[in-house]
Amino acid sequence: MKDELQNLDVIDLLSERHELLRRLAEEKWNKHNDIYISNSEWYILGIVYKKQLTISDVAKNVKFSRQATHKIIKSLEVKGLVTVMGVEHSKKHKAIRMTEFGEECFEKNQYCKAEIEKQLVNTIGEDQVIRLKKILKLNWNMEQLEA
Repeated sequence: MKDELQNLDVIDLLSERHELLRRLAEEKWNKHNDIYISNSEWYILGIVYKKQLTISDVAKNVKFSRQATHKIIKSLEVKGLVTVMGVEHSKKHKAIRMTEFGEECFEKNQYCKAEIEKQLVNTIGEDQVIRLKKILKLNWNMEQLEA
C-alpha cells in the first residue's frame, strides 16, 4: 500500500487514511459487539451524546439530507440506542436522546478509537500524531475557495 500512496494528492491521501481508520474502527467494534452500527449512525450518536436535541436541529448539523437523517434516527431507535419523544409545547417537533444502552455503546466505541490512536502513536510517534491533529484542527478557510 505504501507505494500506492506515493503519487496521491492530499485529497486522495486524506481519503485513503480516513477510509483505513474508519474500517479499523468498524472491525474493532464488530469483533467485540453483536450490534452493527454504521458510520452514519456513529456520526449522529456523536452529535446527540449527553444531549437532548430536536430532530430538526440534528438534521441541520449533519451532512445528510433530512430524509436520510430521519431514516438513520429511526434505525438507531429500532436498535435501542436512542429514544424519540415529543417536545413540550410543540406538536410538530420531536426530540432525540441517547438511551443508557446507546451511551454504553458510544463510550465503548470511543475506547476502541482511542486504542487505534495509541497504535498510530506507536507506529508514527506521539509528536507526529500531535502535529497531525493540530494541522487537522486548523481553520483551513476552504469554504472561501471557488468550486
